Amino acid sequence: MPIKRKKTTAAKPVRAIKARAASPKKPAKPSLKNVVVDALADMKALDVKALDVRGLTDIADCMVIASGTSDRHVRSVAQRVVEKTKEAGFRPHGVEGLGDGDWVLIDLSEMIVHVMLPRVREFYGLEKLWDMSLAKRAARG
Repeated sequence: MPIKRKKTTAAKPVRAIKARAASPKKPAKPSLKNVVVDALADMKALDVKALDVRGLTDIADCMVIASGTSDRHVRSVAQRVVEKTKEAGFRPHGVEGLGDGDWVLIDLSEMIVHVMLPRVREFYGLEKLWDMSLAKRAARG
């Protein structure tokens, strides 16, 4: 008589259920304006002014103007702004004037940064050209 064998069922593998850890939230990306102003402050730029130029031009929303004490200081300040904005994930589209150091312009798409010697800043008077308060804008039309 043949021996009857019991059917054996293979044990199903037990799946380890991993507790899903809550994914840590990424810290909020700092605003471009804060990154630029902090970089200027780190390098001790003088007389930093941020101007809202929306409605005056389509090339940028904000313009930051700062001064340096010497051509070497102007170059260093500008290089630090470029470095810090890249670290924060903002890519500069162009940098002009780094060779001379009298006036360095950094194009950050939505923001233009001017770092210049005080005499150059006074001569060109960018603040007077671009700083239009709400009252001046309303009077303009």
